[in-house]
Amino acid sequence: MTLRLGLGLPQMPQYDPRRDVRDVARAAEEIGFDSVWGFERTLIPNEPLDGLYGVPGRPWPDFYRHCADPLVTLTLAAAVTDRVRLGSSVLVSGLHAPFPLARMLATLDAASGGRVLAGLGTGWSQDEYRAAGVTAYADRGAQLDELLDVCAAVWGPDPVAYRGRWTEIAPASVGPKPARPVPVYLAGSNGRALERVARRADGWLPGHLTGAQLAPLLGRLRAAAERHGRDAGELDVVLRVGVDLTGAPLPEDGRRPYTGSHEQVLADLAGAADAGAREVLLDFQVHCRDGKELTDRAADLYGRIRAAGL
Repeated sequence: MTLRLGLGLPQMPQYDPRRDVRDVARAAEEIGFDSVWGFERTLIPNEPLDGLYGVPGRPWPDFYRHCADPLVTLTLAAAVTDRVRLGSSVLVSGLHAPFPLARMLATLDAASGGRVLAGLGTGWSQDEYRAAGVTAYADRGAQLDELLDVCAAVWGPDPVAYRGRWTEIAPASVGPKPARPVPVYLAGSNGRALERVARRADGWLPGHLTGAQLAPLLGRLRAAAERHGRDAGELDVVLRVGVDLTGAPLPEDGRRPYTGSHEQVLADLAGAADAGAREVLLDFQVHCRDGKELTDRAADLYGRIRAAGL
């Protein structure tokens, strides 16, 4: 099966949101990409409560200082495209009240003709949770479960009714409805997160893993899905990777995956596909200066991937 390819949209400080998002999204569709994606990062604290990705002492990168809102970014992309799917990898559920987020996703899906992929996760930054003021950090898993319930209710037939810990909807008409059932993909790789994917999601959103790292986690996920009476083969897998093409080979000892020469990156992608990734979200934006450079690099690698038979 041909590996599906997605492209991360430009959201970081060096990009012009008036021009680059639309230009890159339009070009991605023309090149042949299957999807375009936005991610969520709301701030960079001067004195973080958590290290990057929750790793104690790990510094936050400076490019998180300015990240365009993912739903606005995807809306801009939807307006200039007709075919590519519009994905979030990921929206941090606890930064959003469930009912308004469910409505925004439904409206975007209706407006785009059924192209939204709702990628959700619990996040890892206590600072972001405090700033949003929606959910306590300790409640992030329970809030994600409620968000999934609210989305199912809001996207379903009227009258919509729901009562939970954070949300109460008296029987009501709620629209617009999505153009079709919006697929929900969930992030996370610990035991609790994989169990939630196995029980509730249409797909899984792992991040920055090699094929060797992906394979055992995917095995655990498929086993969990079968325990819950689901067909593990129906779970989609979209792997997000940060690409840094140096143009020259890097020593394998200590090389970060998806960096180095084209040959090294292609080998990494082949390994991910062999391990079970059905789609890879290629994110070039950290290492590009503007939308044109991002588009040029994406077009070049896309052509090399397809020429390699992936």
